[in-house]
Amino acid sequence: MTVPDMQNRDQRHVVEEFLNPSQGYSSAGYQLLLRLSSEQQPGMLGRITTTLGDAGANIMDIDIREAHAERMIRDFRVLCDSEEHAKQVSEAVASIDGVDIELASDRTFQLHRRGKIAIENKVHIRTNAELAHVYTPGVGRVSMAIHDNPDAVWALTIKSNTIAVVTDGTAVLGLGDIGPEAAMPVMEGKSMLFKSFADIDAWPLCLDTKDPDEIVRICEAVAPTFGGILLEDIAAPRCFEIEDRLQDLDIPVFHDDQHGTAVVVLAALMNSLKIVKKRPEDLKVVVLGVGASGVACSKIMMNYGVKNVIGFDRSGAVYQGRDNLNVAKEWFAENTNPEGFDGSIEQALEGADLFLGLSGPRLIEPEWVPKMADDAIIFALANPEPEILPERIPDGSARVVATGRSDYPNQINNVLCFPGLFRGALDAHARNITEEMKIVAARAIADVIPDDQLNEDYILPSPFNPDVVSRVAEAVRDEAIRSGDTREFGPRVFV
Repeated sequence: MTVPDMQNRDQRHVVEEFLNPSQGYSSAGYQLLLRLSSEQQPGMLGRITTTLGDAGANIMDIDIREAHAERMIRDFRVLCDSEEHAKQVSEAVASIDGVDIELASDRTFQLHRRGKIAIENKVHIRTNAELAHVYTPGVGRVSMAIHDNPDAVWALTIKSNTIAVVTDGTAVLGLGDIGPEAAMPVMEGKSMLFKSFADIDAWPLCLDTKDPDEIVRICEAVAPTFGGILLEDIAAPRCFEIEDRLQDLDIPVFHDDQHGTAVVVLAALMNSLKIVKKRPEDLKVVVLGVGASGVACSKIMMNYGVKNVIGFDRSGAVYQGRDNLNVAKEWFAENTNPEGFDGSIEQALEGADLFLGLSGPRLIEPEWVPKMADDAIIFALANPEPEILPERIPDGSARVVATGRSDYPNQINNVLCFPGLFRGALDAHARNITEEMKIVAARAIADVIPDDQLNEDYILPSPFNPDVVSRVAEAVRDEAIRSGDTREFGPRVFV
């Protein structure tokens, strides 16, 4: 028998498709569902399981789906090393006489089938009376209450707990400009994180335009529906302009690629400095990647007290007077690199206390790391492969190492920030996300780990630690109220 054609398959039987391994995707624990129709013969199940084992697959579960006099249909859930390995396993099973593969499905694709989010009603409609309350004629009185007092929209609609996740699909993960449709699974995932971690309803708005003017107009037009806007995966430098122009929208607007990364980087730095016993004002920081996140991370570190930051982009060191600087990099050049350093990244790392990588894979050589200061800190955050893999760092040359990956200690993950930050902003009826709110969010994340538990391999809490969202939300809410930049409602709103 043969494996079903992965490109031109009958969707009634094989509904998922393996990714092309050349795209660079691989992960430990790749899950494969095989639905096998096999002849009812003695020893057939044993032949299948032996073949799976010989092919290197780890069987997780076997379920009988259908039983017939002549054939048995079973679902086998197995662990493979990669997409390519999954294809090899499928081909091995397909070579067994009397076995047909009805379905070869990637577990990741199964979870995305027909989307990962949905709308559900909070109020049941079971009678005509209930229908009259939630829709006509009763809904008309509610609409007029909002018409007469516009602030009532926060109490009487979904606005108070709903976020728009807005993208143009131009800077998606490490994939680049893949367009709004291909960006949708990522934005659905972001919406899931809002709901799962902070009980905030979020919805993707994937826009078929790269025009900053049009993106701003769309955000302005949909703002009446939402309590906040999360800008996501919009390429630099447009992302800076779009966010800046939306600050007067009167609802919180937050570009996660910039500020979510920055908040979690600062939290990691706060706890790292406790370990290495250094002060922010004494640090020499080298940043590789002066894009959206690099600029934001540098800003928040400087707001925290860091004085000496040297940044690098594709053209080398960023300094005042250098050519090829956009508006954001002009700001960066004017506010960093106080000595006007214009050498190489290798030279800049000499005596550096912190390396922050927000660029691409394998850009830092292992022999450069020992030239850094004692008790050096390395945050190599490029995904899926960091600027330097932790195992390539010479022993003893770095005290604290963090990456953006979950298979190494100290993952710097934006999900530690944005759910709690928006929860606090919404609860405070905040009009904006301020720099002070970002810093208190970072401190709240850092403080989740007690000092007596802090160590080189544990500088950030797990996103699943329930204290993360609650503490971030409380800190952000309190800061918003303290600053006074919140929306006050009169008693008529709460009818």
